[in-house]
Amino acid sequence: MKIQFTIDRFENDKVVLVDNFNNKIILPKNKINADFAEGDILNFQITKDQEVKKEKEELAKKILNEILDN
Repeated sequence: MKIQFTIDRFENDKVVLVDNFNNKIILPKNKINADFAEGDILNFQITKDQEVKKEKEELAKKILNEILDN
């Protein structure tokens, strides 16, 4: 899924992003490129990370097993 946000404004050390439905995301300014400006369109690609999910599930199982074995 692809989502577009527009840089609405900069507020001190934050950047305010707005989508077409007026949803807002506020990020630290240092998380975007310094050459971005108000009005620029940013594209976000949202994907599932199965590998990280699997690692977290395995860690949770390991912790649970340690708790239950003690």
